[in-house]
Amino acid sequence: MKKRILIPTDFSRNAFNAIKYAMALYKREFCEFIILHTYYHSGYSKDNFLIPEPSEKAHKAAKESSEERMNKLKQQMGLYEKNDNHDFQFLSEFGSFFEVLKKVIEKEDVKLVVMGTRGETDDNSVILGSNTVNAMEKVRNCPVLGIPANTAYKDPNEIVFPTSFKTHYKERELETLVEISRITNAPIRILHVKKGKQLTEDQEKNKELLERILDAAEFTHHKLYDIDLQEGVRCFVQSRESEMIAFVNKKHNFFGSIFSNPMVKELGMHTTVPLLAMHDLRN
Repeated sequence: MKKRILIPTDFSRNAFNAIKYAMALYKREFCEFIILHTYYHSGYSKDNFLIPEPSEKAHKAAKESSEERMNKLKQQMGLYEKNDNHDFQFLSEFGSFFEVLKKVIEKEDVKLVVMGTRGETDDNSVILGSNTVNAMEKVRNCPVLGIPANTAYKDPNEIVFPTSFKTHYKERELETLVEISRITNAPIRILHVKKGKQLTEDQEKNKELLERILDAAEFTHHKLYDIDLQEGVRCFVQSRESEMIAFVNKKHNFFGSIFSNPMVKELGMHTTVPLLAMHDLRN
């Protein structure tokens, strides 16, 4: 069965770049790419009975506009060299972005979502588009890979994986990280930012478990001492010119602290580092 990868599009340059990135990343793998556009009527909410439902004429116009733009996208993609490993499905769906996204992920058994990190305006003042950040936080049943604007694909030189060793990882949680490492020959750099203390017994066990899970990939351990976590990750990535960051989104914990920090603002504005958000499946 082919791996199903979902790529939302708003027909912006950055959304198209995310499609090209995903196709190049999985160029040697058998995949089905689901290109999804969601359309909605401005101001309409099914939860607010005071707002009338859009007329059939307005709904039809929005549907036709979405399908017309999707056809143009198909033509644009037809200009690229065909890869026999890849199949494509194009969906135009009515509904709010996250409702449709979750429905399609569940229905199609999607294994990865790939998104550009800016919206249809391609506005340089926008750091990480709100849809991308929200997808990384709200989509719990598959990883989300965010591709910064204008990032041309190349196999990443390495993938930085920050960890506190406080999480009891599962193989399923990290399989996308191991897969990307394998198909790109990119070693994983396990980064632990220490606060001067020795690892506890539980942390040592989690470290051993992590090593067993990552055994199929090449990895090395790295430490930084007495530095803020986000600053440590930023400095490590910048000094080594690392080309991808992966992390496990522990609900309301590690993820939240990263995305409220200037590190991600800098990544979004000034670098071309894709971010892979995986999930703590116990949540």
